Amino acid sequence: MINKEYRKPSKISERFCTTEPVSIVIPAYNEEKSIRHQVETIQNVLLSHGIQHEIIVVDDGSTDKTGECVYETGARIATHLKNRGYGAALKTGINAANYEIIAIMDADGTYPEDQIPNLIDKLKNADMVVGARKGDKVQIPLVRRPAKWILNKLSALISGQDIPDLNSGLRVFRRTCVKQYFSILPNGFSFTSTITLALFADDYHIIYHPINYYKRIGTSKIVPRHFMDFIILVLRITMLFQPLKIFVPLAFLFGSLGVLKVLFDIIALFQRAGHFDFSAVYQQALSTSAILLLLSGLQLMLVGMVSDALLKRIARSNEPLADSFADHISILNEDTEMKLKDAVDEIDNV
Repeated sequence: MINKEYRKPSKISERFCTTEPVSIVIPAYNEEKSIRHQVETIQNVLLSHGIQHEIIVVDDGSTDKTGECVYETGARIATHLKNRGYGAALKTGINAANYEIIAIMDADGTYPEDQIPNLIDKLKNADMVVGARKGDKVQIPLVRRPAKWILNKLSALISGQDIPDLNSGLRVFRRTCVKQYFSILPNGFSFTSTITLALFADDYHIIYHPINYYKRIGTSKIVPRHFMDFIILVLRITMLFQPLKIFVPLAFLFGSLGVLKVLFDIIALFQRAGHFDFSAVYQQALSTSAILLLLSGLQLMLVGMVSDALLKRIARSNEPLADSFADHISILNEDTEMKLKDAVDEIDNV
């Protein structure tokens, strides 16, 4: 039974008019308790704002009546014969979409459908808009909060960006911008985390919009082992885009420990000798551990530099990245300002 107390959409005073239609992609795996109400609520919200849309539900090998519930709503449905994962379902839905603007949302009733128009509206000035779970009502289970905090901090440290919500399941983006990363996007739950880090690494513009997050309907599919998968994901994405952010800190750490060990060995040598004389020059002063630490730091720095050089070399031979829509907006604004300035000058001359 659906808890309609928190599922009831809030009133929205703003009305949006978008010239671009939107494809809503919803991955679903055994979500018969929530999917029908979810689809119908999204339909009502988008129709009330005059947004042309299609809803694509990807039934990811469900063993319950998820597919039947979707069919009754009139939404498009794509079916996997077996469970392939959250990311795989999103890829299927994005490939099947008819429109350039894509909005993704979970099927478990946790995200507010009435915020989709707000995210679509903000996409006019961004390459991706993410619903950050920072609203007044955020019901993230306590057991998951420490892992989520650590993951966000680690991601922010490596990416050099403030990431309010790394793996939010409610976001809007342009299909051409995301499809170029399909070869590295995983089939599991880390799809959203990967695309966030990838876009940040390639300097795309991401906007975060605060939203509420409700208690899910049904049983969660996330298990504790997924936290380690997310940590590995962050390191892997960093290696793919900015390897120096891993190798330089490690090289500095090992190099600093090596220098400290060298100083300790020299001080220990003078303490053993009792005084300084010419014999200290040819006596063994440095320990094996000090030499290994220094060499490890040097090797890590060299490997990082080679990795970074190879990535840049490969990037030159690959196809260029999709244009940033945010950059186009800036250029258009500059052109508009120039035209207005020229028009004012002509009027002044007359």
